[in-house]
Amino acid sequence: MTSDGSALEAIEGPAGRSRSILRSGYWLVLLLIAVSYALCAAQGTADPNAVALLVQLATVAVTLWVAEVKTGLRRAGWIIVLVAGVAVALVAVVGTAGHLLDVLFSGASIVAYLVAPVAIIAREARKTRVDGQTLLAAIAVYILVGMLFTFIYNFIALVSSVPTFNDGQLDSLSSQLFFSFTTLTTTGYGDKVPAGAGVQSVAIMEAITGQLFLVIALARVVAGWKPATAR
Repeated sequence: MTSDGSALEAIEGPAGRSRSILRSGYWLVLLLIAVSYALCAAQGTADPNAVALLVQLATVAVTLWVAEVKTGLRRAGWIIVLVAGVAVALVAVVGTAGHLLDVLFSGASIVAYLVAPVAIIAREARKTRVDGQTLLAAIAVYILVGMLFTFIYNFIALVSSVPTFNDGQLDSLSSQLFFSFTTLTTTGYGDKVPAGAGVQSVAIMEAITGQLFLVIALARVVAGWKPATAR
């Protein structure tokens, strides 16, 4: 039996698939992403939240475990995450603040949300069969990409004197989060328009990334999903 539960799924069909989903560690990844999303959505300024960053670092650590990254890389990643987590916790306890610190927090969030989806994609690419865990992994990656672009917008806002949005729209982490996901899904309500060539270029890149991901993920599911075989 393989570690990803595909053999169990082949024998037991939908029941095996359900158990594969229930025992998947991606539930924990999705839960941590949801907590981080809520913390960012509640942020009324462009300054990153230290608590949210701790949750993001925890998300990376759990993702490295769930994605079964090679032991050496996993340990190195955990050490980096631990050191960064301790540093963030000390900053939060001491109460240190400043623009440079906000930029560092935002940059650390970008790295965190870049490492996590890459680890998941690398793991799922090695599988020859689509199962319930693959579907959860695809959802996790899609949301992580939205969070990644959120902090790219945030980083640009922190290091640039040009506002992120036209017409005096509130430039907060909450608004950047909303704009990121409406752009990723190409919903485009039109209430927030990116200002400046830099932000506009990132928005175009995110829209293309969102569409390409959906097309590739759908193709992967169709190609890898096999009917359960009888005993």
